[in-house]
Amino acid sequence: MSSPSLAEGDESEPLPIAVLSLNPAVDMTYEVARLIPDQKAHAVATRFDPGGNGINVGRALKRLETFAYSYCVVAGEIGQLLKHLLRQQLDWVDYEEVEGETRINGTAIEQHPRAQYEISGIGPAIPPPRLESVLNRFEQRAGNGFGVLTGSTQNGVPPTLYGELVRRITERGGRAIVDSHDEALRRAIEAQPFLIKPNRYELETLLGRPLKDTETVAAEARKLQQGGVTWICVSLGEEGALLTGPDNSYFAPAPKVTVYSSVGAGDSMVGALVAAFSRGISAREGLRLGVACATGTVTHPGTELFSPDDVQCYFDDIQVRSLDI
Repeated sequence: MSSPSLAEGDESEPLPIAVLSLNPAVDMTYEVARLIPDQKAHAVATRFDPGGNGINVGRALKRLETFAYSYCVVAGEIGQLLKHLLRQQLDWVDYEEVEGETRINGTAIEQHPRAQYEISGIGPAIPPPRLESVLNRFEQRAGNGFGVLTGSTQNGVPPTLYGELVRRITERGGRAIVDSHDEALRRAIEAQPFLIKPNRYELETLLGRPLKDTETVAAEARKLQQGGVTWICVSLGEEGALLTGPDNSYFAPAPKVTVYSSVGAGDSMVGALVAAFSRGISAREGLRLGVACATGTVTHPGTELFSPDDVQCYFDDIQVRSLDI
């Protein structure tokens, strides 16, 4: 695919991108007519997709024709299924195999009334020497480019890990991208990453108060930016997304579409932003691309991401405006 905005980057090779997936999953999606307590619901559609935030970011980058190195921890028979599902969906994968089973995430999509229910599984434990081994390989690859830290971690992995990795990547001359929440996000922010991408709820939880409108979100994002985070992108669901950086704050409304599944939309946005920054594309156009990719993703079932046609369809309809905040 030759995306409208990626074509506007400079002609040099994009900076290397490494994506860490410590706790990937196989995503199992059931679509049902209706969920009734204590009664069996018969699926009208079922699908299995490779999942986990880091996996989805890598898949998004491949669809944007932006090469990425993926570092992924897998285990057991479910891990082998995940590897099979990923065979054509990532450019380059380094698998660290451990004991146990890769997790299964479940999503139930109810047709009447329209609702989505998600359950996140529990992944395998990673012995400390194996964890440090995969982290070292990831860190070395990200050191002169971008390192993407996203998704949950297994039990036993400290919430300080992403913050530590931000520092390690930065010390090597790289730029860390963080999409996390709660304490892991708080610790990462203290280490001053290049980009964070919370959604509105995650930012509200971080701050401990509601954010009533886009301008309030932008004002709080500006405070984080002034505290040392270079770029803050806040996804606002069906409203669109906000991107705050050194020069200005930008808002891009999302096109109106029928939402089929929201799983993977935020990851698609992260992938688009990393692709744009790695190619020297402006923040304004990177946000535009991110909203186009996220919009395309929500129109597909399960954890299926946007298609090249989706990006072409929605990109021209997205008008980015400067907020001067």
